[in-house]
Amino acid sequence: MAAKSDLTFPVIISAGIHIGVIVILALGVDFSDKPKPQPQASAPAVQAVVVDQQKVAQHVEKLKAEKREAERKEKARQDEADRRVREARKEREREQAQIKKLEQERKQKEIETKNAADAAKAAQLKQKQEREKAAKAEAERKQKEAERKASEEAARKAAEKRKAEEAAAKKAEDERKRKAEAERKRKAEEQARREQEQMMQDALAAEQAALSQTRNKQVMSEVQRYTSMIRATIQRNLVVDESMRGKSCRVFIRLANDGFVTASQTLDGDGVVCRATKAAINKAGRLPVSNEPDVYNKLKEINLTVQPEFD
Repeated sequence: MAAKSDLTFPVIISAGIHIGVIVILALGVDFSDKPKPQPQASAPAVQAVVVDQQKVAQHVEKLKAEKREAERKEKARQDEADRRVREARKEREREQAQIKKLEQERKQKEIETKNAADAAKAAQLKQKQEREKAAKAEAERKQKEAERKASEEAARKAAEKRKAEEAAAKKAEDERKRKAEAERKRKAEEQARREQEQMMQDALAAEQAALSQTRNKQVMSEVQRYTSMIRATIQRNLVVDESMRGKSCRVFIRLANDGFVTASQTLDGDGVVCRATKAAINKAGRLPVSNEPDVYNKLKEINLTVQPEFD
């Protein structure tokens, strides 16, 4: 806007000067014309006229010279004005170019500033990422180091545990072997002792068997004898008739150690004979028994078959 004002002002001045020159030239044309015919005068008058004409011509020449000088000066002024206009235009163009350049430089600086800010941000982000990456790598390194130490510690403990287990296993194996050997010796001694005891028991059993066989024969003989006596006692108390001939009854009898009948029960046989047998036992009340315990033990509970006897 300032450059436009600087240009307008010289143009106005130049236009004004041109208009003034045109007016002067228009007025000058009148001076260049021939003088109008004057009325005839006297010689002095003619002379005066000639002198006036010379003065006028001189004045006209002077005016023309002044006009030319003015035109020269105007042309010089106009040339100067044009030069100044050109210079102003060039200056304006230079200013505009400078402004454009400055604007471009400003934009370039803005771009460079933005690029620098972006680069700074990118650098900060990269630094942050690198720090994070370094921190992560350090954390991973520490983690791996901790895992390595833990693995080594676990391996060490496992080795110690394995050694302890191997020592314990060896100790247990030695103890097992010692116990096994002790057990083998104990079993061998026990076997020898049992064999010896068995030999003694076999000898004693053989002796006892021989004695028992002898005693059993004696007991069985006594049992048979007392059984016959019990049967005979029942026969003495048995009431018989002809309908009982050839018939029998099997009974169960429990005896006290003094021969007292504590229980009696018919098991099977003829009903008449069984009732008569039961009545004969009850009537007797006490049956013969031995005072010897081993004989009594075989007689205290007996199953006896009773068959009526006829004379």
